[in-house]
Amino acid sequence: MPQVKPYIKGSVFFYKFYKDYIEKLKNLYISKIYYNRGVTYYEKGQYDQAISNYTKAIEINPRFTKAYNDRGLAYYMKGQYEQAISDFNKAIEINPMFAEAYNNRGIAYQEKGEYDQAISDYTKAIEINPRYDTAYNNRGSAYYKKGQYDQAISDYTKAIEINPGCDTAYNNRGLAYHMKGQYDQAISDYTKAIEINPRYAGAYYNRGFAYCMKIQCDQSISESDYIKVVENYIKAMEICDQVISDYTRAIEINPRFAEAYFFRGSIYRIKGQLDRAKEDFKRACDLGIIQACEELKKLK
Repeated sequence: MPQVKPYIKGSVFFYKFYKDYIEKLKNLYISKIYYNRGVTYYEKGQYDQAISNYTKAIEINPRFTKAYNDRGLAYYMKGQYEQAISDFNKAIEINPMFAEAYNNRGIAYQEKGEYDQAISDYTKAIEINPRYDTAYNNRGSAYYKKGQYDQAISDYTKAIEINPGCDTAYNNRGLAYHMKGQYDQAISDYTKAIEINPRYAGAYYNRGFAYCMKIQCDQSISESDYIKVVENYIKAMEICDQVISDYTRAIEINPRFAEAYFFRGSIYRIKGQLDRAKEDFKRACDLGIIQACEELKKLK
């Protein structure tokens, strides 16, 4: 008999340990189900439902870093940046080496116009993961917002070195070159972005605008020289066709791209195709471009 009691105590202890372990596994499994459902809702753009499911996952597993991070993304998509930052903070608190959470917090700070704080977070993400091309791209965008175009170009270039298929990095670097007046480099980058992603409406739009700026620069240089003025006019008409092609492609991809209608209408007016210009100005006006409404009145 004396030998039986320790065995019984051991059996009770093992049973309790096993029961607790199974309960914990069950909770983790249920938490993961809620998390996965949140991801599905997020991908469908149903952010409130996503937040509800992420929250349930967190209630069951309070140290679920991915759930905090992804709930933060859902809040970000709703424009609730403070709530997003709070969730990213919690994810970082649980896992200080969570590079993605630093990057995402940086995006939220950037939307709030806190560019230095954003740059700090992107830099931390890069320190944790030196091949984090998205963080380089995002830091470049923060530098761009601050008007620090050379630093922006450097970061976009690094993002491209890490991921040569990053269409947004090419487009963004094009924007930085554009702001520096380096239109040929800008056009080259927009073109590369389009080669990678033929449905990148923004890149078509940006390339069209860069062509327009290039025309203006060329014309201003040659005003005193009649021959060059004629040459530039011919060149301008050729480029106008390319611009119209780019804006048309942008509109095909996004039929509600108001700015593309407006600028295509402006090019049609330059070419003397006033009926087409009116059509585009009207469409842009209907989509909320006030300047297009004013231009339409001038053509009536």
